[in-house]
Amino acid sequence: MSVWEAVLLGVVQGLTEFLPISSTAHLLVARKLLGHAHPEDAFTVVIQLGTLAAVFVYFRADVARLLAGLWSDVRSRTLASTPDSRTGWLIVLGTVPAVAVGFALQKWLKATFFNLPSIAVVSIAFALLMAAAEWWSARRLRLGLAAKVEADLTWREALWVGLWQACALMPGGSRSGTTISGGLFAGLTRATAARFSFLLSLPVILGAGLKELLDEYKKLAAPKPDEPVSLFASGDAVAALAVGTVVSAAVGYLAIAFLMRFLQFHTMTVFVVYRLALAAVILTLLAAGVVGG
Repeated sequence: MSVWEAVLLGVVQGLTEFLPISSTAHLLVARKLLGHAHPEDAFTVVIQLGTLAAVFVYFRADVARLLAGLWSDVRSRTLASTPDSRTGWLIVLGTVPAVAVGFALQKWLKATFFNLPSIAVVSIAFALLMAAAEWWSARRLRLGLAAKVEADLTWREALWVGLWQACALMPGGSRSGTTISGGLFAGLTRATAARFSFLLSLPVILGAGLKELLDEYKKLAAPKPDEPVSLFASGDAVAALAVGTVVSAAVGYLAIAFLMRFLQFHTMTVFVVYRLALAAVILTLLAAGVVGG
């Protein structure tokens, strides 16, 4: 992979990780168009560590408070003793479904959904679910039901949003798209759903990225003929990964800032339309033979 390709993929990752349009789907499509032999390899996962850094920086004060609250609870052997520690434990609970599904079904998910036809179908399905979530949120407003903020979150709702995050393990689902939709179905405001979505992404992205890095080191020591070459196989490969990750961090920070402000005044309708258009483009490229499945 050349440096300019790494820069391009870093921009794609940074823009699409937090907008509800699926970063993995866009990376796979972009890498197919670039002619990469194994677009589903570890680069697609590890580069997400850049956008993880963007979340840490953007929400640095919140993350510091949540970690301090959790540590205080651990030391005092209490549970949810403060609002910050309570939110921290809700994030821990909401992380469980994605970790469980990823651990149990990782190979099956890659074999089944990391292809362009599946991405198109999943993108359409979750576009419709996003539209349904917006309709549900508007209906609650018409009925005079107050939207919930972070302090109103219950353990059940955190687990519910976590189940939606597990759906994002399918490329085309979108972690932010699925979790914000789940939050709207739970009655949260868009801003609250987005903030909880971003904080909820931290453990999953960190765990997935570190696991892939460890696997790449193991592959370097004992390569297999039927697997893609390790990301650490050469200095150029390491440089490309570093460049892509740094670029994704910078662009991801801007994407978070944009979406947090956007959702204060707008619905996700524009992203619903975009996802349907993306699916149409993918299906057109497949039908025309421009890319393979």
